[in-house]
Amino acid sequence: MNAEIISVGTELVLGQVTNTNAPLLAQKLATLDIEAPYQVTVMDDAQQIGAAIKTAQQRAELIFVCGGLGPTTDDVTITSTATALGVPLATDEQHWAWIKETFKQRQIEMPTENIQQARYLGGGVALANPVGLALGSWYDHAGQVVVVLPGPPAEFKAMVNQSLMPRLQARYGQGRQIVSRTLNFLGRPESQLMDEIEEATKQFSSMTVTSYVQPSQIQVRINVYDLPQPAATKLLDQVTAAILAVERPFYFGTGDQCSLAQVVVEQLTKQQQTITGAESLTGGLFQSTLCSVPGASNVFAGGFVTYAARAKEQLIGVDQSIIDQYGVVSSQTAAQMAEKSREKLDADFGVSFTGVAGPDALEGQPAGTVWLGLAQRNQPVQTKELHLAAYIGRQAIRNLSVQYGLQMVYQALQR
Repeated sequence: MNAEIISVGTELVLGQVTNTNAPLLAQKLATLDIEAPYQVTVMDDAQQIGAAIKTAQQRAELIFVCGGLGPTTDDVTITSTATALGVPLATDEQHWAWIKETFKQRQIEMPTENIQQARYLGGGVALANPVGLALGSWYDHAGQVVVVLPGPPAEFKAMVNQSLMPRLQARYGQGRQIVSRTLNFLGRPESQLMDEIEEATKQFSSMTVTSYVQPSQIQVRINVYDLPQPAATKLLDQVTAAILAVERPFYFGTGDQCSLAQVVVEQLTKQQQTITGAESLTGGLFQSTLCSVPGASNVFAGGFVTYAARAKEQLIGVDQSIIDQYGVVSSQTAAQMAEKSREKLDADFGVSFTGVAGPDALEGQPAGTVWLGLAQRNQPVQTKELHLAAYIGRQAIRNLSVQYGLQMVYQALQR
């Protein structure tokens, strides 16, 4: 079966925003053995949207129109799609009442144009939006299905997972059976990781292994084909074991939604351990990442952001002589930041981050030079030096530093 994904957004066409929705949807479709060989991007323009839908009708059984469901004048996707299909728009009165009540509770005046977010393709089915205002649409005519989805990635992902996939599974899940498992890794270049995995799994058949690079991890998906569920699960277990026999030092969890921060918080909670942080180049990003996980308050009471050398000395208690002798970008400073912050808050773990986010060098160290420290109660302090590529940019260096700090904690919790 062929599908076509039409992404709507002038900002996408102009390259101002990266399209993350189409790859996500294509991956989800692949789990149902649905290919999406046609993927096009058009501006927020009624004629372009209509023309794209007309073309898609000639070559795809399943058509997705993604983006442009907001209430502003440039959000013309739902009306343009209805015109192209020759159907009216319907209004979900219950959803419209909920939108009005939401604005009322927030004490915000609501433009009347917001009613557009309660509309869907007449003769079709409204798709619930778990985290936003705009409804999606599912329209089935003569065996060809047109689906309209919102553009904001958080809304798109939630609607795909919760509203769309169950419907697709019920409609198209009777074809080739694919059972998948996703393993998450950090700290291995993708090419090396996949070369080693290919060698480790070459004895297995009826399966494939693919990779997907995320900003904070590499996701490796094992796909097993056309086996009964018990046999598929057994094969997934065997392939997983073969992969982890080689790559376990870089593995941290299983599942599409798995994050290292979530795993660390869960493990700390399970082991009744607490954690704090002392951050320089990451500027509070480590602590913010921890706090993004529900339940973080059980393991994290607070921490320190000490950007300047003086702050490291006054707030944490780093010895001035250490900074004078070794500099702030050093193993010695990272070690004291970790241990002294742990002591001040009487935490089981203290994690520190100091280094050069760039673009300029610091203390003769190039951008991408990072020192991490890990202090653990009743254990010697560990430090780790990273040499991240300067070309990935300041924010990516900070993000990766946080992930490697979390990895140090995760590995300590496994011992």
